Amino acid sequence: MPKITLIQHSGESYTVEAADGATVMEVAIDNDIDGIIGECGGCCSCATCHCYIDPAFLDKIPPRGDLETEMLEFASSEAKVNSRLACQVEITDELEGMVVILPETQL
Repeated sequence: MPKITLIQHSGESYTVEAADGATVMEVAIDNDIDGIIGECGGCCSCATCHCYIDPAFLDKIPPRGDLETEMLEFASSEAKVNSRLACQVEITDELEGMVVILPETQL
């Protein structure tokens, strides 16, 4: 299982093991990491799991789909080039060491 690091806006950092096939949202919720809400349960319909992926890993994950791009327009924190919805980023072994930064707010 790859390890990923989630960093809250406050700077608090959590390095956790992530099961292959789980999403970053599921990993955050399963590990009780504040900063990911996931109101829709991972259906890409709420933007409450907005996160910023370390740019070094962007080419290791599939690009955003149209629906995800649309949903990011409704994120409460600024959408950036490396913004993703955590429910749309599936963990693979290739993501070992990935850093995910959580925004200041989800609502």
